[in-house]
Amino acid sequence: MSKLQNITVLKGDGIGPEVVNQAIKVLHAIAEKYAHTFTFDEQLIGASAIDQTGNPLPDHTIESCKSADAILLGAIGDPKYDNDPNATVRPEQGLLKLRKTLGLFANIRPVRIFDNLKHLSVLKPEVLQNVDMVIYRELTGGIYFGKKEKNEEQASDLCHYHRFEIERIAKLAFEEATKRRNKLCLIDKANVLDTSRLWRDVVQQMSPSYPSVEVNYLFIDNAAMQMILNPSQFDVIVTSNMFGDIISDEASVLGGSLGLLPSSSAGTEARLYEPVHGSFPQATGKNIANPLATILSIEMMLRDFGLIEEADDVLNSVTYCIDQNLLTIDLIKENALLCSEVGDQITNRISSKTSKDYGVLI
Repeated sequence: MSKLQNITVLKGDGIGPEVVNQAIKVLHAIAEKYAHTFTFDEQLIGASAIDQTGNPLPDHTIESCKSADAILLGAIGDPKYDNDPNATVRPEQGLLKLRKTLGLFANIRPVRIFDNLKHLSVLKPEVLQNVDMVIYRELTGGIYFGKKEKNEEQASDLCHYHRFEIERIAKLAFEEATKRRNKLCLIDKANVLDTSRLWRDVVQQMSPSYPSVEVNYLFIDNAAMQMILNPSQFDVIVTSNMFGDIISDEASVLGGSLGLLPSSSAGTEARLYEPVHGSFPQATGKNIANPLATILSIEMMLRDFGLIEEADDVLNSVTYCIDQNLLTIDLIKENALLCSEVGDQITNRISSKTSKDYGVLI
């Protein structure tokens, strides 16, 4: 059955426009092959929005996102704001406001290891065997959004959580665990923090509703160590905003490049898809950025649309390019392709009649 989906496109800053353009190319190929219609409404966010409007998240961007079936985001950030400690308006404020406005409370980061790229990891290949996890990070609460106070002598950041904020993301994580290996790990610091003790209380109270799921608890310091020593032990991880920020960035290097990791953010009003990497300003305009994380983010988008065959088509095409060394310079030093060329390779695989196997391109 053909589908009509309206997608708000936020290309953002740095390499954001370059990688998003490749993802849109792939979506066009999927639409043509499977007789779907995807409409795209491009809006401003981040430094590009500040430069043009003075606001990192203009009102018309919010309205477009609220009415969309999905949001595709590139990257946020610009050195001219990072290097100015006195700047009162910053690109990241746009992303934080977007998360809060749309109720994007759960950041979901799958971590896959591609066999042909294991040699790029900082870990030995045998440690990476059977690594396949997904991290559920709470995104709109905790220390990042708590009350802040600062003077010349002292500063404080309040870490605050409501029970309902924990319950709604834990529910998503439990449900995901039942679709995978029935293992859930809560990462906290319950030996020190009252907020972590609340997280642990809530998860323990919810656990009997999911009898097939084995629940494990790790303090963040131990979890960081275990992520290096034995990452294959993890299936589904659920954790708070700051701890999720830390552990997901650590997990992101297991596969050898930030350019491989997609994510989605689930909310009460919308769902947003974005690569894990940042704006990488050093590569801006050079057509060398790795588009795979953004393309894998639209694979997640297609699955959430219920378009499973189409999502598999994207994943198979990405896997083909990785296995055939059709990669950007961050992944391969000799005969590296440009960002747009990798996008073309994946688009061609999808458009060909043999995109589900490793046959010859048509």
